[in-house]
Amino acid sequence: MEKKQIKKYVFIAFLVLAVCLAVRNFSVISKMLSTAFTAIMPLLMGCVISYIFNIIMTFYEKHYFPKKNTAFITKTRRPVCVGLAFASAGLIIVLVASIVYPELVRAFKLIYAEIPSVFREIQAFARTALKEYPEIQELINNIEPDVMGLTNNVGNGAYNIFGSVVSFIGSTVSFMTNIIIAVIFALYILIRKDKLKNDLKRFQNAYISDRTNRYINHIFSIADDTFRNFFVGQFTEGIIIGVLCFIGMTILRLPYSAMAGTIVGVTALVPIVGAVIGMLISAFIIFTVSPMKALIFIIFLLILQQLEDNLIYPKVVGTSVGLPAIWVLASITIGGGLFGVLGMLMGVPLFAVAYKLIFEVLERREQSSRMEG
Repeated sequence: MEKKQIKKYVFIAFLVLAVCLAVRNFSVISKMLSTAFTAIMPLLMGCVISYIFNIIMTFYEKHYFPKKNTAFITKTRRPVCVGLAFASAGLIIVLVASIVYPELVRAFKLIYAEIPSVFREIQAFARTALKEYPEIQELINNIEPDVMGLTNNVGNGAYNIFGSVVSFIGSTVSFMTNIIIAVIFALYILIRKDKLKNDLKRFQNAYISDRTNRYINHIFSIADDTFRNFFVGQFTEGIIIGVLCFIGMTILRLPYSAMAGTIVGVTALVPIVGAVIGMLISAFIIFTVSPMKALIFIIFLLILQQLEDNLIYPKVVGTSVGLPAIWVLASITIGGGLFGVLGMLMGVPLFAVAYKLIFEVLERREQSSRMEG
């Protein structure tokens, strides 16, 4: 038996043994993997944040005195552009909150004020419709809506739960700590990205063959182009549909146009299902003013979504990632089932990268078969 075959059988034996051990100790291994994933989660979040902000930072770097390469400009270009990228994101968050929050408060105040009158209307309808059941009418007439008492009870209950559940505080502190660590890690990556890229290239040249390096770099190039085009396209599409929603609602004289346009635009960052979520939230708020106007808003936004799905999304996002519509839906379904909203957002570009790589291999196989034939 040749030495090469012996190595092959030994490798297969070790692989079978490893699979058997993994199956027998699945609970222990899954717990270890879960612990490891929790530990590195802030760093993974930092990588995602740095990648997204790098797109914004690159834009600023191209416009930060591009024709000047003095020592001062070269030294300040990176930190200034990093600061501008984070300032832009903070400004967008503040702008969205300043538009949405006051309108939400006003809407819920309106709901609070309208509860008694709505309840009286329900009582009047019940008295008319249930004339043949005097016992039920008497029961309905004796019900009084104690809005203030209900609010106080809910508030006291929430306060007691908040005070007694210490784990909630711990979870909140842990989440905020992870966010802070992720942002710090993202800042480090952005500021030192050139050195990190150079170190990675040195590692590849030292330990990986040229052929493997070329294929790895090819995968990274496809992934970078796909993710960059997806994020830029998705953000652009969100702005377009948000502005169109605001303009259309203004023309139709529907209430909360600024808030609804902002909510629809922000939720549109999640492909396909995001705009539907934004529509339902906005329709509920408009319903507090007028059910008929809420219905008009739903019809208007459904028409706008058809325009988005058939014209805007394919032009702005669909062609940029190169993924057919059926696989976009599949990626959102699978990603959302596994990782929630983040999975919906990241599933599309990940599927697009896999789709491109698989079809590259398929095309090479077909070309090789034609040449042999």
